[in-house]
Amino acid sequence: MSDNPFGFGLPPEEPENGDEGKEKGKGNQGGPANPFGFGTGAGGADNPFAAMFGSLNPNDLGAAFQQLGQMLSYEGGPVNWDMAKQIARQTVAQGTADGTKDESVGPAERAAVEEAVRLADLWLDGVTSLPSGASTAVAWSRAEWVEATQPAWKELVDPVAERVGAAMGGVLPEEMQAMAGPLIGMMRSMGGAMFGQQIGQAVGVLAGEVVGSTDIGLPLGPAGKAALLPLNIEAFGKDLGVPKDEVRLYLALREAAHQRLFAHVPWLRSHLFGAVEGYARGIKVDTAKLEDAVGQLDVSNPEQLQEALQQGMFQPEDTPEQKAALARLETALALVEGWVDAVVHEAAKPRLTSADALRETLRRRRASGGPAEQTFATLIGLQLRPRRLRDASRLWASLTDARGVDGRDGLWEHPDMLPTASDLDDPDGFVHHEQLDFSELDKMLGEAASRKDEPKDKPQDSGDGKDDESK
Repeated sequence: MSDNPFGFGLPPEEPENGDEGKEKGKGNQGGPANPFGFGTGAGGADNPFAAMFGSLNPNDLGAAFQQLGQMLSYEGGPVNWDMAKQIARQTVAQGTADGTKDESVGPAERAAVEEAVRLADLWLDGVTSLPSGASTAVAWSRAEWVEATQPAWKELVDPVAERVGAAMGGVLPEEMQAMAGPLIGMMRSMGGAMFGQQIGQAVGVLAGEVVGSTDIGLPLGPAGKAALLPLNIEAFGKDLGVPKDEVRLYLALREAAHQRLFAHVPWLRSHLFGAVEGYARGIKVDTAKLEDAVGQLDVSNPEQLQEALQQGMFQPEDTPEQKAALARLETALALVEGWVDAVVHEAAKPRLTSADALRETLRRRRASGGPAEQTFATLIGLQLRPRRLRDASRLWASLTDARGVDGRDGLWEHPDMLPTASDLDDPDGFVHHEQLDFSELDKMLGEAASRKDEPKDKPQDSGDGKDDESK
């Protein structure tokens, strides 16, 4: 069964080394393993309705009923994003499990982040042919991260939520839909609110862990803004025995490297987000199970509706389309993260004594799976396997040795030039086989098109009284 309204549970763990990853799911908040989960019971701590009504005094009842009214009257898209942002901000305000509370970023920290990104870009100039992609460097609090990343979450989540919601509306025959219009509208409003509550909780948990805007390999922040979270960076480096300035600079290198890639590979963002949307299009719901569940629901009882969601009412079926989309996304993200890992290591190794330790810490962090990995896995059913990331990093490093920086980075010119999943299994084969130069191919096709569009010349007189056409 699934604890998630989208029907996704966490995939089976694939720890890379021994018991690594056994603690997966604990997160910084001390919450459930599934950050989108509603919890284990109708009156549990994660139940939005219990949280709303369970401990209210009479003076608060008016506000609570007003909030419930807003939930039921919601007429927007598949997710109530106003509620999502409100829940995320509340989660951030509660602080992490270690008692760390969010706080505004002071001038000194902002200046330190700006300087770290400036220096990171200077170092990266020597190890990649892609120019700087960060027009500004910003230091965010956790609440600012929530605000700045919401548009990206909306773009990622809405296609999945909309597809699941459409399945709900398509269960009843048309004649019954007309009769049950208000009832269906109410259920959609409740669904949008529940999705919003769970996504808000997940984003709030993430805000307590992320150190920048690209932690999960996707550009979650505005284009051109290299962002770091000083409070989370301090927590990340607390027990590493590494100077704070080195930790900040290493993480700035990673953020700046991501920014270069997404700024100068114009097709990459749409390719990644399009794979998520392709996954959503492949969602198929067991309508027989859904019809049975709907027939037994009392939608005036929010806790009963929540329990149906919790028991996997919208459990999607695995389809070939979904598997193909997830495979494309996993490979693309592994290539992004592998490239960042390789170029950052090349830039940091000669300059930071802690480069190797910080690199391994980040790899283990990804392998053991914090809330970032859990949220992404739960959101679209994807687990980024650490083995793929390491394979991708080794492949990019081998390409640097074999073809140089320009040859390596030139592969980002076209998606068909990039390594595939099978190439990650045989990196040497990919590194040494001849690559098609798409820039030359485009040039040839352009010249051919120009010749085709040129007007034909009139026949020339050869001087013998007859024109060439009559010959």
